[in-house]
Order: sequence, then C-alpha cells, then structure tokens
Amino acid sequence: MFCSSCGGTVTDGATFCSACGRPLSATAAAAPTTPYAPAAGAPQQPIAAVAGAPQLFYAGFWLRFVAYIIDAIILTFAECAFAVILIFATGLGAMFRNLPENPTPDEFFTGTFIFALVVFVAGMVVMIWIYYAWMESSQYQGTLGKMALGLIVTDLQYQPISFARASGRFFAKFITGLVPLFIGYIMAGFTAKKQALHDMIAGCLVLRRI
Repeated sequence: MFCSSCGGTVTDGATFCSACGRPLSATAAAAPTTPYAPAAGAPQQPIAAVAGAPQLFYAGFWLRFVAYIIDAIILTFAECAFAVILIFATGLGAMFRNLPENPTPDEFFTGTFIFALVVFVAGMVVMIWIYYAWMESSQYQGTLGKMALGLIVTDLQYQPISFARASGRFFAKFITGLVPLFIGYIMAGFTAKKQALHDMIAGCLVLRRI
C-alpha cells in the first residue's frame, strides 16, 4: 500500500503514514493486487495506477545491471578501506616489508598471510550480505544503487520484505551464479515479472517507481 501524500509504503490497515504522518484514505492506500504482464513487444504499463501513489513497473535487466555497477563501486571503496585496516591490524604490512627480493612460496604464504586472507574473505561476505539485506529490508527497500534508479525490492504481494527474506535473496545469488553464461541473472530480462533466478527462489520482485 502507498501513501497518497508522500508515496511511501504503508502496512495493511494503517490509519496514518509512518513516513509523513498524514491520514490514509481507502483509495490512496489501496494496494495493487494484479500485476500487469505486457504482451511481447508492447510497451510496459504500470502494475498499478492508484491515485496519488507512485506508478510501479517491473524493473528489467539493464536497470538492475546499472544499479549493480553503482553498488559494486561503493563496495569496492569499502573493501579497500577494510583491506588497509586488516594489513595494519594483522602485521601483514611488516611481513611484506621484511620479505626478500625474490621470496619463496614458503616465505610468502605464511600463517599471517593465510589468516589475513581468510579474515578478509569472511569479512567481505558479511559486509556485502549486511549491505544488501539491511538496505533492501529497510524503509528504502533497496541499496544505494537501486535508490539512485528508483528501484525497490518487494515480495510477490508488492509489500516490503523482511531481513530474513532479504538475506535469503542475497544467498540465493550464489545459486544464480552457478548457472552457466550468467543466464540466472539474464532471466531478469525475459521472464514475465522480470525476475532473476534468485528473485524466484526468494519470492521477490524488483520494481521501478516513478
């Protein structure tokens, strides 16, 4: 359901919008119940056209790809910062400075290096998981990349998703990545509701609102 004043998502039965505090009317707060599936080659139409509410469209592959690039750039900066902290915290920097000019594998792959590598990989997985799951289950319903393009993540009833469902969607991407030729991701370009494989597994939709 959507607030007719600010366009924010509200829960069923709510009397006031949690975002702007305005009273909700039955018409403006009505939630879309039937998605629109355009015929092949036809221009995409809004999923719902409720007075005062944002128009919702299924978000296709290229919009989602651009959002992913934006998120990847943001996360790259976070990863670099984490790597620098880890190098100093584990003494890896001192180890590199003390290496001979042509180190042997035994001199390079020390316990310190392996420990730092394991911590880095584990830390990155946790960081990326929290970023996606927390942002997509928050009031913004999307990561910074999705927010920049007006995309939101919902369940199949167009309602906000929980942290648990957002986490399931994130880890389902590992299954999507196992499909050859990135077909699991490309599915977002040709399935009826523009769902990638992980969206189908988690029961989610990615929508564009304007």
